[in-house]
Amino acid sequence: MNRRVWLMTLKPGCEAEYKARHDAIWPELLDVMAASGIRDFTIHRHGLTLIAVQDRYKPPVPSDPDPVQWKWWAAMEALMHCHSDTRPVQIEVEDVFAFHADQLSKEP
Repeated sequence: MNRRVWLMTLKPGCEAEYKARHDAIWPELLDVMAASGIRDFTIHRHGLTLIAVQDRYKPPVPSDPDPVQWKWWAAMEALMHCHSDTRPVQIEVEDVFAFHADQLSKEP
């Protein structure tokens, strides 16, 4: 499994609208994510900071994002810090610790 974690930033006052849009996420966007190998994708919020955690079955294939993805980013641009082409500004986060219970010794 491949995991990516990154930070994004909301614009002040956009917290409720950001949540509402994700509560009504487009089914076609979910289809695009699943087809690209995403297994789980969660976005957490702390104030204006968004913490995205994405688990994938396989690493992403370098290519241009799907047109549905571009459309979603354009729809979200007013709510968050974005590049001039509407892609959200994403700051990759480094893993510094991981615990996996299946790695524990079976002996007491």
